[in-house]
Amino acid sequence: MKKVFSLNEIIPVAEWLLQAAGDKKNIAFYGQMGAGKTTLIYTICQILQVEDVVSSPTFSIINEYRFTDNGKPASVYHIDLYRLQDEEEAVRAGVEDCLYSGHHCFVEWPEKAPELFPEGTLYVSLSVLDEERREIEILKK
Repeated sequence: MKKVFSLNEIIPVAEWLLQAAGDKKNIAFYGQMGAGKTTLIYTICQILQVEDVVSSPTFSIINEYRFTDNGKPASVYHIDLYRLQDEEEAVRAGVEDCLYSGHHCFVEWPEKAPELFPEGTLYVSLSVLDEERREIEILKK
């Protein structure tokens, strides 16, 4: 499934992605620097009504945000693997614990630790078409 969208259409695209994910909690985001991965994750967190400030976890590797899911406290883990060298470093950072926590995990740069992702992960690619337009594709894995 592919969709072309402009940046001012990011909210409906984020809603579409959440609907496509269904009960899948882990979403892995591929895309070059500047493709909009962090912006899309920020928008998804807005839709989920995350209570915390959403920011890029490039330096912290993992950010945890709180929200209420069907009246119960829940978490979103926003993970950025860009600075990691390999899967071992990702494990030491706690990435595997997040992926198997049962909470939402949105991961940028999943190609840095491809073997850590559980079955049922939704893989998404974001591509820059031009200054205003992006293409999102749900990948078959």
